[in-house]
Amino acid sequence: MNTRVREVKGRELKDENQEMSGSSMLIQALARENVDTIFGYPGGAILPTYDEIYRTGIRHILSRHEQGAIHAAEGYARVSGKPGVCVVTSGPGATNVVTGIADAMIDSLPLVVVTGQVATSVIGTDAFQEADILGITMPITKHNFQARTVEDLPRIIREAFHIATTGRPGPVVIDLPKDVSIASGMFHYDDEPNLPGYQPTYTPNKLQIRKLAEAVTKAKRPVILSGAGILHAGASPELLEFVEQQQIPVASTLLGLGGFPGSHELALGMAGMHGTYAANMALHEADLLINIGARFDDRVTGNLEHFAPQATVAHIDVDPAEIGKIIETQIPVVGDAKEALRLLNEVNPKPGESVRWRMKVDEWQQEFPLWYKEGSEYIKPQKLTELVYEKTNGEAIITTDVGQHQMWAAQYYKFDHPNAWVTSGGLGTMGFGFPAAIGAQFAEPDRQVVAILGDAGFQMTMQELSILQELNLPVKVLLVNNASLGMVRQWQQLFYEERYSNSLFPIQPDFVKMAEAYDIKGYKITDENEVAGVLEEAFNYNGPVLIDCRVHEEENVYPMIAPGQGHHQMEGVKP
Repeated sequence: MNTRVREVKGRELKDENQEMSGSSMLIQALARENVDTIFGYPGGAILPTYDEIYRTGIRHILSRHEQGAIHAAEGYARVSGKPGVCVVTSGPGATNVVTGIADAMIDSLPLVVVTGQVATSVIGTDAFQEADILGITMPITKHNFQARTVEDLPRIIREAFHIATTGRPGPVVIDLPKDVSIASGMFHYDDEPNLPGYQPTYTPNKLQIRKLAEAVTKAKRPVILSGAGILHAGASPELLEFVEQQQIPVASTLLGLGGFPGSHELALGMAGMHGTYAANMALHEADLLINIGARFDDRVTGNLEHFAPQATVAHIDVDPAEIGKIIETQIPVVGDAKEALRLLNEVNPKPGESVRWRMKVDEWQQEFPLWYKEGSEYIKPQKLTELVYEKTNGEAIITTDVGQHQMWAAQYYKFDHPNAWVTSGGLGTMGFGFPAAIGAQFAEPDRQVVAILGDAGFQMTMQELSILQELNLPVKVLLVNNASLGMVRQWQQLFYEERYSNSLFPIQPDFVKMAEAYDIKGYKITDENEVAGVLEEAFNYNGPVLIDCRVHEEENVYPMIAPGQGHHQMEGVKP
């Protein structure tokens, strides 16, 4: 990677119990939390903090819109496992990150978001650039704070990082009034957080572990649903050990991809609305369903009346609120996924008599694989994704926006390693993928990062091309350009009698010229025969690249579970 990206100026850690300003306390606290990168955008109320950033030299990535900053922080957190830090000003600066905060909340990403605020003396008076960010973000944060005095600030920052990164991760907001950031006080940061009402359970009840072990031995048709909790807990090695020990097939949620190797013989692929036939039928016919770190999201379950009708349900989750919330659970296991799997592996239950089950699942995989029609004059987006997988040797970090391109990436790129898949799951945020790729590249500067984007979502945050230009950041931007809101168009075709209301883009910018305006190498591909060569050239180039790939505009994502249907009622399973 370019040395300009690697450079982090030295930061002098000041001694404890020194008098300093609130802004200095914030930067000193970030250093003690091992924060190496801040994503943000300055403004009036947060200027004292930006002055401290200037003086200390902590690395700050200036987005061109606050939405870009918050999504970059999400991408950084998703890939690194460390909390992403975002700093913005009050009023519109703060409200511009609300979507990203909500996105991080539903996808359990650890963020610490510092928002500037007007002085405490004018809070509540509708002062210039005042917004009630505490009220706005209360439903979409794990917790939020407002620092009313400088003496409270070190404790608040310490608690914010603790809350964001423990238990089920999530975003925490620190609202920092301008007068508090200027005021001076004694800095003390060594005290452990004292939060009696917040004590996440990490070690599962061993009786529940034994019940689950017994259920595994009795089961004849077991299946595992692997969610993002595997990734957040760093439990991939323990999951692999358990699966190979017990020979249980694994279906993954969208956000759980990479938690179990996608090319493993027991991997069934993604489950849910656009999941594989084998994964969905395994969930439908299982007699034991072991959910590890997944929410039973509606896009996974389909019609609840038809979900896993024959299964005993076991659910391992660090968040007790998720267990039994959607699906009745017979074996609840509250605790960290890594610790739960470690205990299960210690018990090493006798595998159940499930040879016939595995043969059945293998038959489903062989008879009903993912498919698409080749031989068209158009570029097939499925083939495009397969070529990205081939040309990156399956080793890239892939980020996406939301829609058809996201589903094709989830279906056709086999993620064998954890923390290499960055997408917006629960909220479904368009504009997420490109800035998330920027954050991912900072988290892993030596990895290949490919942002697979729709032409529509890219236009929501494409101003962040400036960061690629400024830092020569080698993110590869691949536009799956179907000149439409692809998934919206697909639903209008299937369920609204082809009334394409405001979903088609007959007029588009010249994306290659746009890239060139930012001094970024650009390609436009309209012929499938050109795809492999352009991808290889782009991925070998040590710098940013944008590829505008014109794909078949009417291609749909299959298979599909239509609204109101169950896993056994998939459409488009065969050509």
